[in-house]
Amino acid sequence: MPLDIKICGLKTPDTLAAALDGGASHVGFIFFAKSPRYVEPEIAGRLRAAALGRAKAVAVVVDADDAFLDRIVSETKPDMLQLHGKETPERVVEVKARYRLPAMKAFSVSEAADLEKIAPYLDIADRLLFDAKPPKGSELPGGNGVSFDWRLLQQLDPRADYLLSGGLNAQNIDEALRLANPPGIDISSGVERAPGVKDVALIEAFFRAVHDAREKTAA
Repeated sequence: MPLDIKICGLKTPDTLAAALDGGASHVGFIFFAKSPRYVEPEIAGRLRAAALGRAKAVAVVVDADDAFLDRIVSETKPDMLQLHGKETPERVVEVKARYRLPAMKAFSVSEAADLEKIAPYLDIADRLLFDAKPPKGSELPGGNGVSFDWRLLQQLDPRADYLLSGGLNAQNIDEALRLANPPGIDISSGVERAPGVKDVALIEAFFRAVHDAREKTAA
């Protein structure tokens, strides 16, 4: 079964190229001002153009208003919107209708009860994303480099099409794939040498680790 791989928080041509060359199915651009991975929509638009035909571009927002979304969609021209805040099911419907784009809804997970929150979104969001709950005091809803118990996803509603995120890196991706068997994965801080600074070598190492893990599973 194919595995979708999203490299998120890209800001530079060299790291975008590494993600594309590695086989990323999705590339993510962060539009949340408090994040060290924030990128201006105009710059993201140029990067998005370089990914055309090779990977889907995902615009990641956190409780963004229509004015900011208008600018993002106009200047970046993403293939998908990722709603990583407290967006209600009604808001997801509004956003999809306004921009005629698929939407992925993110959820923070630390225990089984957190997965119950997906029910109202299952027939609304085009995809889900499961990230670890932020550490206490963090202003970032994602990209914190922490993970959750991946075994929780073994009991997930089979209708849920999702990406697994949160604390993934080249060292633990084997275990994550084995325990959760997700249809897709999302990585950001795990391929950075400093917050918001992607590293080409780490991106390449991550793809090698994914390949090796999948080879082991297929054997």
